[in-house]
Amino acid sequence: MAAAADANPIRCASFNQDNSCFVIGTKDGFRIFDSNTGKLLYERVLLTAEYSSDIGAFVIVEMLFSSSLLAIVGAGEQASLSPRRLCLFNTETGTALRELNFLTSILAVRVNRKRLIVVLQGKTFIYDINSLVILDTIDTVPNLKGLCAFSPCLDDCFLALPASTTKGSVLVYNAIDLHSHCEIDAHRSPLTAMVFSSNGMYIATASELGTIIRVHSISDATKSYSFRRGTYPSTVYSLSFGPSIGLPDILLATSSSGSVHAFLLGSAVDQRSKRSSTFLGSIIPDTISDALDSAHHVLHNAVSPVVKSYTVIRKVDRADDSSTSESTSFRATVSIITYNGYFLEYFLNINHRNESSWTLDREFNLLTAIQS
Repeated sequence: MAAAADANPIRCASFNQDNSCFVIGTKDGFRIFDSNTGKLLYERVLLTAEYSSDIGAFVIVEMLFSSSLLAIVGAGEQASLSPRRLCLFNTETGTALRELNFLTSILAVRVNRKRLIVVLQGKTFIYDINSLVILDTIDTVPNLKGLCAFSPCLDDCFLALPASTTKGSVLVYNAIDLHSHCEIDAHRSPLTAMVFSSNGMYIATASELGTIIRVHSISDATKSYSFRRGTYPSTVYSLSFGPSIGLPDILLATSSSGSVHAFLLGSAVDQRSKRSSTFLGSIIPDTISDALDSAHHVLHNAVSPVVKSYTVIRKVDRADDSSTSESTSFRATVSIITYNGYFLEYFLNINHRNESSWTLDREFNLLTAIQS
């Protein structure tokens, strides 16, 4: 998740594929942290020994699970850190394994155990991550922000890219079999955020308006849920599903309002079932009743308004309540990176009556942490 150079000290932030670690890029280099302990695992302000005199900014740093491989892109403030050069970096040896150069700036990079995705403004390249052979090139609509989503799951390994500059259409591409899977008309306005569920079965999207979050099933490209984030427009910075084998329990969104919004997919199913048993619910078409999904919990002022943030749901712990036939209670661990330099982690507790509470578990400064 790259950010343009601005007053914020963090230029980019991302979690690895299983959310066990996260990495930030700054004007001086990059830092890797353990998500569970908050421990600083690795710190680097030099690209390679060849560029040992350079200290520069990084706008893209992506991890491959907990391996020593990083995909990094400089901000271009030094000639050696060109935004057109992708460096595959080994944290164990502190050296570059391979560099890939492009004609225009790299806007996003995604990786899993089989594929390397490189997003430029008008093209997206799919590589075999082991051989670095180009497998496919996708010509795209102008993608100025490098917006994309990529599933870490190899069984449903999908890549999502904007399919229009005038509306919120999504191109879903099978990155293993190398063919277009479907196109989803998700919003009337252009897209600003999207994410796959960990199993690659669902995609959540938000438009530039930022008032509605939609979830689509990838298998048949059908809309599964529509959630109202708010009434007033807001820029959605990040979306995150809870980890799940099937339908995720929860979807999270952060935005320029500074609030964190949690949407409960399981509770939405229960509410639909109850509505369909009423007379009014039986005559309202699904396309209309989708807009009524209201299983929604908000943490206000989690982050200062307008400060960019990136969030993930690291885990969901369920607690079955045998005394009731209603939805089971659970606790979600919500991690937030703010681009002004902080890590926040909350527990979101929701009981079987759909009552919620947010508890701040820990908070620390990412820029002053010292490697032990």
